[in-house]
Amino acid sequence: MRGTRLQQMLRASERALNGWMAIPSPFLAEAMAHQGFDAVTLDLQHGLISFDNALAMLQALSTTEVTPLARVAALDPGAIMKILDAGAMGIICPLIDNAEQCATFVAACRYPPQGNRSFGPTRAQLYAGPRYMAEANETILTFAMIETAEGVRNLEEILAVPGLDGVYIGPSDLSFTHGHDPVNGPEHPEMLARIDAIRDAAHRHGKKVGMHSSAIDYCAKMWGRGFDMVTAPNENRLFGFGAQLLMQALERETGAPQPRPGY
Repeated sequence: MRGTRLQQMLRASERALNGWMAIPSPFLAEAMAHQGFDAVTLDLQHGLISFDNALAMLQALSTTEVTPLARVAALDPGAIMKILDAGAMGIICPLIDNAEQCATFVAACRYPPQGNRSFGPTRAQLYAGPRYMAEANETILTFAMIETAEGVRNLEEILAVPGLDGVYIGPSDLSFTHGHDPVNGPEHPEMLARIDAIRDAAHRHGKKVGMHSSAIDYCAKMWGRGFDMVTAPNENRLFGFGAQLLMQALERETGAPQPRPGY
């Protein structure tokens, strides 16, 4: 079935690199699909992407075998089902703070009897192929974001939810809710220890762990830290980093702000 490259890598315990998109552009999505990422996530929470944008971008991503993911805006079962029907092959759900929320999230991604997803894979079956209905419950990836102090307190219960594939760490909000600056906090030793503890707990439960990053050096550091999937800085930040390198090479000043970490 198409769109399962990331799932196959995770099952084989191979480390995956995830691209991240915030700009609503099908052409840019097509370009991102050709950059060598194993998956590309459309950010419908903090990005500028609407559902209509996302549909066109999912079509553009399908020019390669990169796995299309979506970070939804909130725990909204209707919105989750709709983006799955459009062809997303995995969902990252923000602000999962307890097992009840996690169970609601997973149920929205699974057809009965494992969940309560309504049937109507309008584009998904065209993209993924005729086996979509039979295999969707086993192939759609579910990542619950752990990004609050409450989520950390309830981590063991969240990880025990049946059908959850893994957790996705949002280091900025996680730092914010633990009393640290959201920009610099993810580098604090206390936060790095907390992030490692989340990773280790997930692995004890047999779950995969995704790690967000918004800076190239932080991405490289997380790449070597034992996570199953590491997200690169989004396309907007990668553009900013590249433009800065050009200006530095030409010894020119730029008025653009330094790309900052987030999420």
